[in-house]
Amino acid sequence: MRIAGYIDHPILKITIFQLDNRFAIKFESGLYEQTYKFRLSDNLQTVDDVRQLINESFIAAVLQMIQQMHLLSQQALSKTSPLFDENEFEEII
Repeated sequence: MRIAGYIDHPILKITIFQLDNRFAIKFESGLYEQTYKFRLSDNLQTVDDVRQLINESFIAAVLQMIQQMHLLSQQALSKTSPLFDENEFEEII
């Protein structure tokens, strides 16, 4: 696997990897990442083809999924560590 290119985006880091018979596109935002793999085909042969595939609606769906991932992560963390109670400590004057 090698890095074949990048797609500029103000929020996401988008990296295009090329493997033997497919492309992998990795989207990164903070602690979260998603990877999509596509087999080479007649319509998908080059990095420019990948850039056309990853359009604004695709990126919007990825961002929505990242928001869901963040929500799921926060819900899981809230179950394992209780929220801070302001009355837990005595007041120091």
